[in-house]
Amino acid sequence: MLKVGLTGGIGSGKSEVSRRLASRGAVVIDADKIAREVVEPGTSGLARITGVFGDEVLYEDGSLNRERLGSIVFADSEKLASLNAIVHPLVGARVAELQEEADGDAIVVYDVPLLAENDLAPMYDVVVVVDAADDVRLARLVELRGMSEQDARARLAAQATREDRLKVADLVVPNEGALEELDARVDELWAELSARAG
Repeated sequence: MLKVGLTGGIGSGKSEVSRRLASRGAVVIDADKIAREVVEPGTSGLARITGVFGDEVLYEDGSLNRERLGSIVFADSEKLASLNAIVHPLVGARVAELQEEADGDAIVVYDVPLLAENDLAPMYDVVVVVDAADDVRLARLVELRGMSEQDARARLAAQATREDRLKVADLVVPNEGALEELDARVDELWAELSARAG
């Protein structure tokens, strides 16, 4: 089993790379997706979040209002740390379960947004960073995700710098162009990962 840590700053296109790797045969373990699952209505994770942040972070149907919670925690590092202390152990336990289910010869790609921030690089055989300049990422968040520029800048500032992310990279996938260019880069990446797994 080849354990690949895949990361990239918000707006870098990491999710596009993750999807393309899955279509080529990788077993993708998506930390963001798992983080959503562990705070669904009825979970202990959601109960703990409302215990700390109150019911104002919920929609009327009882589900988590991520935008509201995000606006609280990304403006306050202590509150962000409190949220991470709830969510990260739950995600870790679920990741371990999924890893045990994968075949022994699989290329397992761990889609981990905060890999650099949480010093997780040593957990993987290979670290892949999807890279794009900060101004490109900012434009994507505003234009494609509809964030305000202020909110987008706060999200960028809450993550590791581009330089810090690149320091932990074994392989880098540049992603500032069209999706067709990204397809070719992912083909190259898959060939490299397959060679390392072999």
